[in-house]
Amino acid sequence: MYSHSVKFRVRYSETDKMGVVYHSNYIEYYEVARTECIRSLGLPYSELERRGIILPVTHIESTYKGSLYYDDEVEVVASVREMPGFKIIFDYDILREGKLVNKGVSELVFYDVNKKRPCKAPIELTEALQKYYND
Repeated sequence: MYSHSVKFRVRYSETDKMGVVYHSNYIEYYEVARTECIRSLGLPYSELERRGIILPVTHIESTYKGSLYYDDEVEVVASVREMPGFKIIFDYDILREGKLVNKGVSELVFYDVNKKRPCKAPIELTEALQKYYND
């Protein structure tokens, strides 16, 4: 399985009146980790978009196991669950001080905006991932 992590601090604007990170911000954290995961494989989202390929989210799950607070140092680990075909599935672990505070899953479809239909993952992406999977 291929995984990539990003670290950052919780910004004040991401917290609610109770001082905890507002629940929808976890989805944004997934997006940051996911885009950096793809970039780490040599194919930034900007390049996909330049080629006319977008990745709409078709499914998302988020399970909260704890809370994050302003100025917490956070690590988000994004893992590509399996070799992508027409879709790609990411699993996420959000950690504070090494402890799990959130788990998530997102499913995205590779979509050709010019042909207006789903397409297969770019060959550069599947080639970069091949060594991590037995398929």
